[in-house]
Amino acid sequence: MFDNLSDRLGGVFDKLRGKGALSEADVAEALREVRIALLEADVALPVARDFVAKVKQRAIGAEVLRSVTPGQQVVKIVHDALIDMLGGSEADHALNLAVTPPAAILMVGLQGSGKTTSTAKIALRLQHKERKKVLMASLDTRRPAAQEQLRILGEQAEVKTLPIIDGQAPVDITRRAMEAGRLGGYDVVMLDTAGRLSIDEQLMAEVAAIHSLSNPAETLLVVDALTGQDAVQTAEKFKERVAVSGVVMTRIDGDGRGGAALSMRAITGAPIKLIGIGEKLDALDTFDPQRMAGRILGMGDIVALVEKASEEVDEAQARKMQKKLAKGSFDLDDLADQFKQMRNMGGLGAIMGLMPGMGKMKKAVDQAGGFDNKEILHQEAIISSMTKKERKTPKLMNASRKRRVAAGAGVTVQEINKLLKAYQQMATMMKKMGRKGGKKGLASLMGAMGGGAMPPGGMGGLPPGSGQLPGLGGGQLPTDLGNLGGLPGLGAPKKK
Repeated sequence: MFDNLSDRLGGVFDKLRGKGALSEADVAEALREVRIALLEADVALPVARDFVAKVKQRAIGAEVLRSVTPGQQVVKIVHDALIDMLGGSEADHALNLAVTPPAAILMVGLQGSGKTTSTAKIALRLQHKERKKVLMASLDTRRPAAQEQLRILGEQAEVKTLPIIDGQAPVDITRRAMEAGRLGGYDVVMLDTAGRLSIDEQLMAEVAAIHSLSNPAETLLVVDALTGQDAVQTAEKFKERVAVSGVVMTRIDGDGRGGAALSMRAITGAPIKLIGIGEKLDALDTFDPQRMAGRILGMGDIVALVEKASEEVDEAQARKMQKKLAKGSFDLDDLADQFKQMRNMGGLGAIMGLMPGMGKMKKAVDQAGGFDNKEILHQEAIISSMTKKERKTPKLMNASRKRRVAAGAGVTVQEINKLLKAYQQMATMMKKMGRKGGKKGLASLMGAMGGGAMPPGGMGGLPPGSGQLPGLGGGQLPTDLGNLGGLPGLGAPKKK
């Protein structure tokens, strides 16, 4: 969503970094471009104006103009200002459920914003990650099959839903849900209200009545990030009638310009608490202003990367891999496991998008045709076409064996050779990591990337700035990312 804004800001900061000293004119010119970039990203004009004014006040100060690294200082000031714009402290964005159970969470918003799906996503997250006992109730008696939709989502998420009784009014369902929550010992009751195609008085009166009856711990407004400033206007209208405590922004992974996310807190005063990052029920993330500001400025989000890795790494498998690393052994079965973990983490593009300083490299990968999950599956198919003995001892792969595997996998011998070459690179890296062990090995691997710098020679043989990715489909595996999902010591492994 923020790709265009990131590219524009990256170009502005590259010009500043290239200068040994900055004048007030340099800073003013850079901030003029920043303002244009924000407006092009659909950020509200008053928000963009205030943002630039705050940055200018600090950036023209003596601490920047006389700094040894003035360009970096300006980037830091912009980073801090972005955090303020997005809502400041991470604590402001956490759900407040410290009330006498059951805590009611009231979900409000327009029809089509993803409200019902978000209700199920939040319920699943609370039940799975925070060990809360959750009950969901649909108060939408207007949209056909809306209550049935929530019931089905509840079955998929394994979250209890309030039994449907035909003919009940939303207020009566609310009363029954809260009573069921108290009698059933539930920690949280999720109340999914009806939406409309547009805000009307009847909708607002209904929401206000339900709010008064349930006295919710959180009133979450669900808005679609792709609607841009319309999402901000919707939030303003709801805030006028109901005490909205936070915003859930859906489709943050879409191709919108991001202005709604950047403007929401400044205009409405309501913090973004959760963001939808996909269609699946587990595709929900907490909103962290600092991490989001880092992504916008191309600083990556290493915390999210570690979280993704820890969710996908099986503890037993991680320990097994650690022992193999200690022995310096790494076979094609292990490479296939790494492919699978990379695929589960969203593919190479998703991983690169979270790594500091990798924004431009990710763009080069995308321009070269990318390296998506289909490509990973293609490589897995080649490995699965080999015998168990061949996977354990890749040196056995002579010309006749390669022809047999190529025929079985529907590929050419050249593609077999490329995969084996990628494996050799990976095996060499694994031996080095095995000698250094766990986190020290990872630190050694990533050390050359400090401050956004690339390792010597680029990524897996990719010349820096070439814009061409040899990739597994046409060359080498980017060895410094290929095993990220399964490195022992990278986050806490997931128990299964």
